[in-house]
Amino acid sequence: MEPLRVLELYSGVGGMHHALRESCIPAQVVAAIDVNTVANEVYRYNFPYTQLLAKTIEVLMEFPKIESAHPQKYAMDVEHKIQGKNTEPNITFDSSIQCSGKDTILFKLETAEEIHRKNQQDSDLSVQMLKDFLEDDIDMNQYLLPPKSLQRYALLLDIVQPTCRRSMCFTKGYGSYIEGTGSVLQTAEDVQIENIYKSLANLSQEEKITKLLMLKLRYFTPKEIANLLGFPPEFGMDTCRLQLSCIKAPKNL
Repeated sequence: MEPLRVLELYSGVGGMHHALRESCIPAQVVAAIDVNTVANEVYRYNFPYTQLLAKTIEVLMEFPKIESAHPQKYAMDVEHKIQGKNTEPNITFDSSIQCSGKDTILFKLETAEEIHRKNQQDSDLSVQMLKDFLEDDIDMNQYLLPPKSLQRYALLLDIVQPTCRRSMCFTKGYGSYIEGTGSVLQTAEDVQIENIYKSLANLSQEEKITKLLMLKLRYFTPKEIANLLGFPPEFGMDTCRLQLSCIKAPKNL
């Protein structure tokens, strides 16, 4: 059988390329295509001999011309417009917001049903704990959530601990936006999250931030996210630049 000649569209950081390599199927990735400049840096770092094109796939076929003569800039402009519509709301701590039955809000903005689902996931012994995917030696200060983020988005955070067996899906908005982009890690494991959140309602803003800082919440590092996504240990990054560009304080603060 002749080796497959593969064109990798929306190549990202190279997940499909790694999967193809591990499948042992005779194949050669003849080109990879993506417009994301950060993802392309990671891809090039891991696959330096694969032709990498910073283009949209439309320029490769008999589609009508897109609105710009510069497809990469056009794609970035579209993304910025979409992100501009996804500004996140201010969140207030209001303990009077209550429902009944399984929809009762216990703390944060989570219902009894949601907490039960998460507890079931964390009880699945067939799944590894998050601590198995964490880096041992990192600069914690670089990844801690800043006070302003805690103040505005505390009720939206999906918080996990090293002993949890679940997390949210991580998206490319992780580190730039809060809601729905990925979980944050509680590193102060001896602090009860329920007690912290239930005590916030009647506190001043300064006191709330002081309480939330006790949880020592941080972002997952790019390498830890790669571990969770199943990339092999040898998967590398140009960490000097990548970590600074991927993990940053949320916008609109």
